[in-house]
Amino acid sequence: MRGGLPSSSLSALRGPAVRRLLALRQEQKLTTRHVRLMAQSLEVTERTVWRWLAAAEHDESAAAEPGARAQSKDRFCVTPEVRRLLALWKGNVAAVHRELTARAAKGEENPPPSIPTLHRAIRRDLTPGERAGLAGGERAARKHDVFLARPRGWRNQVWETDHVQAPVLVDVECKPRRPWITWFTDCATNAITGVAVTPGDPSRESVLAALRSAVLREDPYGPFGGLPEKVRVDRGKDFLSRTVTAAFDLLDVTVEDLPAYTPHLKGTVEGLNRAVESMFLAALPGYARQPRPGKRPSCPKDEVLLGFEDFTARLLAWTRWWNTEHRPAPLRGRTPLEAWQDDPTPLRYVAAADLWTFTLEDAGTRTLTTRGIRFRKRDYVGPWMTGQSGIRVRIRFMPHHDHRIEVYHAATGRYLGPADLADQATEEQVGAVRRARAARARRLRKDLQAAQRERYAAATQAEAPQRLGALTAAQAGAELAQTTDSDLSDLALPDLIPPAAPPAGWRTPASLAALTTPGRPAPRPSGCDSTAAAPDSPDGRAAPSTTDEDGDAS
Repeated sequence: MRGGLPSSSLSALRGPAVRRLLALRQEQKLTTRHVRLMAQSLEVTERTVWRWLAAAEHDESAAAEPGARAQSKDRFCVTPEVRRLLALWKGNVAAVHRELTARAAKGEENPPPSIPTLHRAIRRDLTPGERAGLAGGERAARKHDVFLARPRGWRNQVWETDHVQAPVLVDVECKPRRPWITWFTDCATNAITGVAVTPGDPSRESVLAALRSAVLREDPYGPFGGLPEKVRVDRGKDFLSRTVTAAFDLLDVTVEDLPAYTPHLKGTVEGLNRAVESMFLAALPGYARQPRPGKRPSCPKDEVLLGFEDFTARLLAWTRWWNTEHRPAPLRGRTPLEAWQDDPTPLRYVAAADLWTFTLEDAGTRTLTTRGIRFRKRDYVGPWMTGQSGIRVRIRFMPHHDHRIEVYHAATGRYLGPADLADQATEEQVGAVRRARAARARRLRKDLQAAQRERYAAATQAEAPQRLGALTAAQAGAELAQTTDSDLSDLALPDLIPPAAPPAGWRTPASLAALTTPGRPAPRPSGCDSTAAAPDSPDGRAAPSTTDEDGDAS
């Protein structure tokens, strides 16, 4: 902006000003004073105004857009090949110019324009979104798009849900881990209706736990809650699992499965994912994205990490602050709680016991025996089972919580009670098993890394890659022999070596005699005297036996 008007407004005034001066010249009333005043008002020099007048007398288009570059028929325009090269070189115009120059030197194409001309053509013929997309892909191009905002709607009309991994290291059983947060948010009031924190990778159990906390309205979950009309998910396998979709169906909630890689279609929860990092997680100890000195950004060794319980408590406290004190811009000065209370839309409720039942996974029916209930090759028992042996029951359980199941009557659906795992291992035994599994996993990873660790010689010219690591002929032969022996032992078949020929006095079917090894027959079993006195032939083979008409050996 120069003077009092922006440059765009001054450009819009150029056309009428030049046409006014042309009219004065045709009436022979144009003076130097008119040109000087016009140059001052347009914030250009007098010479520029005279040049515009001269161009407008010969070209009407020049009078409409004074100062615009004259368009010639042979000016350079961006071609599909230039667009392809821009995508190949990630938007590097200098690299595209070098490529075009090299092709012209070979006689494949015409000489390209200068680099400034190429820059002007790209800025003129390609939109900012196209230039960003050719340089950085579809995600970069999406930043230049215009998205329509959905209407706010009413409370519990639409919820959005998502997993987000917190960029904070938390102490989980003496190991630093980055926990996952699963939450539901109401699109009309920006309220966080439910949240669940998982120390490791989330699963359908995380979704069900967050859903229960979102639907229930009693303490400590209220006053937000109730059943929504629709829930938006983004193709996550946990949200579309059989158990979760069955729970939504039982609760009469519609699931809207959004296309993949479209975060703008669920902007409420995506904005919450960004807000929680900048407003809360960035100030916690163990924040993984904190700028740190040194070439490798690593956490200080003496930094004390939060425990998982402490992290969860702080996150829930921040969630309460977001719902009761924070005033998002779309709510126009109101908190999510005030927006929720100002909405008169009636809510749909569900009893806590029914909600617990609906959000459990169904495992089918079983028969209650004197040993309890057999489930996944293990027995589950409960104190209520006394005198109930022989009835048919239905099992429901929380995913991954295999220490307890919930039992219902198969015919009436009446809740009977929980059943715990019989002969459950102690904490010391479980810890020992976990340590043994971890040691085995470490050994396996070490062996795999050793097998895949191959070093290559550095190359200073174009040549085939050369592996490093010399072996003697004896070492190579021994290793190959060991490998060959092990492979043959794995592939050996029981009938690979044919059995020896039976004694001459035995009657052997022709089909079996063909499978035996020719040569010296096997020794006769002890106790057989029919051919004991038969002398051997001079060549070492048994003398042929004769049989009478009844088939007896003689």
